[in-house]
Amino acid sequence: MKFFPLHSLFPDLPKIHIVDIGASGVDGPPPYQRLLDENSIARLTGFEPNPAECQRLQALAKPDRVYLPFAVGDGNDAVLNVCQAPGMSSLLEPNFELLKHFHGFEGWGRIVDRIPVSTRRLDDLPEIDPVDYLKLDVQGSELAILRGGQRTLAKTLIIHLEMPFVPIYRKQPLFGDLDAFLRSAGFGIHAFSNVYTRALKPIIVKNDICAGLHQLFEADADYVRSFERFGELDAVDLLKIARVAHDVWGSVDLAALALGHVDEKTGSSRQKVYVESIRRDK
Repeated sequence: MKFFPLHSLFPDLPKIHIVDIGASGVDGPPPYQRLLDENSIARLTGFEPNPAECQRLQALAKPDRVYLPFAVGDGNDAVLNVCQAPGMSSLLEPNFELLKHFHGFEGWGRIVDRIPVSTRRLDDLPEIDPVDYLKLDVQGSELAILRGGQRTLAKTLIIHLEMPFVPIYRKQPLFGDLDAFLRSAGFGIHAFSNVYTRALKPIIVKNDICAGLHQLFEADADYVRSFERFGELDAVDLLKIARVAHDVWGSVDLAALALGHVDEKTGSSRQKVYVESIRRDK
């Protein structure tokens, strides 16, 4: 299917508020990049506690893109462990007993600096109310952040987070812990946008220490308000879900479902227009 932005069909779509916790761009463009590329359809509030990374992000700030130097967590004082590989920096310490089984990680996880930080709970951040799309890339602090944001999560529509299958950090909650919490909060998993594997030592695949075989390592997971309960959402929230489903994920089935519920609430015919447009673009 040829991509077309959803607002080309429905110019009245509401703006989406994206909150990015762990906004460092060391891993490339964020998963919501397409929403930023389309002018005026999203605003972004990012949090990045690493001073060097936050300063770099703030140089890119615009009126609708704000980056703040806060560490989000459980509300207590903590230490940011800055690692040799910036993408491994975490409020938790690397679990070298596990990492020694994988190529490269003992060096990448070496702590080069320790920065004291005061964390803030998600529910104590007035800058982000309300959140439509929450992205977490916090290297082990996901569950602490989610537990400290239950009022915020009650109004959140979509969550994108990195889900670990092995404890890269000490005392790190894993996929099962995070999935159980999110399901209890009314979210359902929609898709893994990326699944990462790693080869256990001593095997190296094609002379690439980053290449994997079968050992699951982590995945990028997309959660959305349970589609079984779309009827409980208002039309504005359903339009936001439809926009992310279409523009970010290419999930035309989920978008069409959300638009159908909008039609039921408003008497519109968006689902019909959408489905016909998809068929024409095949």
